[in-house]
Amino acid sequence: MRKADAAREAGDLEDAVGLYQKVVQQAPRSMEAWWYLGTTLYDLEKWSDARRAFDRLVRLDPNHGAATAFRGLCTFKSGEYADALVDLLQAKALGVSGNVELGSVARFHAGLAMTRLGQFEVALNTLGEFALEGNDSPQIIEALGTATLRLPLLPSEVPAQKREMVLMAGRGSYFMAMRLAPAARTAFEELTLRFPEAPHVHYAFAVFLLTDDPDRAIREFERELTIQPGHATSHVQIAGEYLKRGDADRARPHAVKAIELAPTDFIAHRLMGQVHLEAGEVPAAIASLEQSRTLEPNSPGVYFTLAKAYARAGRAADAEKARDEFTRLDRLSRLQRHGQTAVGGVTP
Repeated sequence: MRKADAAREAGDLEDAVGLYQKVVQQAPRSMEAWWYLGTTLYDLEKWSDARRAFDRLVRLDPNHGAATAFRGLCTFKSGEYADALVDLLQAKALGVSGNVELGSVARFHAGLAMTRLGQFEVALNTLGEFALEGNDSPQIIEALGTATLRLPLLPSEVPAQKREMVLMAGRGSYFMAMRLAPAARTAFEELTLRFPEAPHVHYAFAVFLLTDDPDRAIREFERELTIQPGHATSHVQIAGEYLKRGDADRARPHAVKAIELAPTDFIAHRLMGQVHLEAGEVPAAIASLEQSRTLEPNSPGVYFTLAKAYARAGRAADAEKARDEFTRLDRLSRLQRHGQTAVGGVTP
């Protein structure tokens, strides 16, 4: 072990790997040896071998957050983004023993994996944490821009001709996360002027506008629909805004269209349930809301509306259960989002 440590500290990484391998053969429960074997292999960019070492370490100590983070990073480097995301999120929950740099790298790659997997809203929230910390590095701006434009790509995979657009979108979302509304508005306005026909550009601007200029936001969502008639999320956002105004009649066609375009979108079904409830169509409301709950059983918003629907139907016991579940999930959601800025429009 001393020879392995000396070789690693001297920069002789290949020799160190060979020596650490001898150690773990003789002492297979040596967590220190597995740790240094894994980190040395990681430094050599031998992702598969490093992952196996960290996997052995995690088996020895399932609560080893740093090893879980490294295993997730190795898996990410191998292109297995879904599996990587599981480890990266688990590492965040476990903590990484005060290793701030590793925690930051793991969190950043979790955001990249979310984007690559099409989980754009949660990616924006995760990457937005870096903006709140004042991190405006090109890597963060690129990652924010890729998620903002809903491109299921890593920044390195973005075509050269889209790079300017991605950077402009990323700056808009950075300012939005920083709550610098005038700067964000300017950035998004410039983006729509420079790329008026690009998919998701008007949608991104509309999401920003929802809070302070909802009428303009609806126009931007409608503009997005002229570019992408099948853009279900724009219909979701428009329906949500009309429901906020108490205008279920105008929300209804957008909720219907959203479900038609995205039948597994739980928010679309929840909004449809709200439309039915506002119209006094209680059985239909319950059916839509229960469908939403099936699609996403951990959404506090679904239980909040479902409690109202059950109460309206005279189902007091079911209403009470739904309220209790809403309270539990809402408390958990607030804890998870503490310090984050939602930049995805309609909330769960």
